[in-house]
Amino acid sequence: MPGLASANVDVPSAALAAFSGLGFGLSLIVAIGAQNAFVLRQGVRGQHIFAVVAVCALSDIVLIAAGVGGFGVVVQSVPAAVTVVRYAGAAFLLGYAILAARRAFASATLTAESAGATVALGATVATCLALTWLNPHVYLDTVVLLGAVANTYTSPDRWFLGAGAMLGSVIWFTALGYGARLLGPLFARPLAWRVLDSAIAVMMTLLAVALLLAGPSP
Repeated sequence: MPGLASANVDVPSAALAAFSGLGFGLSLIVAIGAQNAFVLRQGVRGQHIFAVVAVCALSDIVLIAAGVGGFGVVVQSVPAAVTVVRYAGAAFLLGYAILAARRAFASATLTAESAGATVALGATVATCLALTWLNPHVYLDTVVLLGAVANTYTSPDRWFLGAGAMLGSVIWFTALGYGARLLGPLFARPLAWRVLDSAIAVMMTLLAVALLLAGPSP
């Protein structure tokens, strides 16, 4: 058929690229990190879940598109920009770790309700954006690494791979945000909030230290 021929799309090849992108994208974002920890906490609290999931997924879609489009090469050529983001991200993570630690070691009168006190939508979205865009690992994973893999494919297959990775992000953040609500009965106890916030504080601190100790890419 002339229409299919002019489209120049090999359907089996495109499908394989899309599934490869889905698997590769999930392998990059499923690992526990600052962003996932925040989504998990918001999901458990049942607050602004849609907004948080949307911000994370849309951010990933933009970054993946940039990587597939070749922006990763530009990022690698400007190490100073990566350094600035690295230090800014480390500072933000340390600040968030301190807040989590304060929640974990609050007074003995802490209740499950106060542990899940409502935070304004604007503040929640701002925190989510900072945890996403001030995290150098996000750029390295979605823009540089995934972009490098995508650009080993011929066009338009690399865009099918990118689409698969985007779908993986949407699936993961939706499942994490809304699935976390199933843990609600467990977090009806204040001790569970203390454990979660303590783990988040430790994780954020370790991530911040790792960023500070990481040198520029050779």
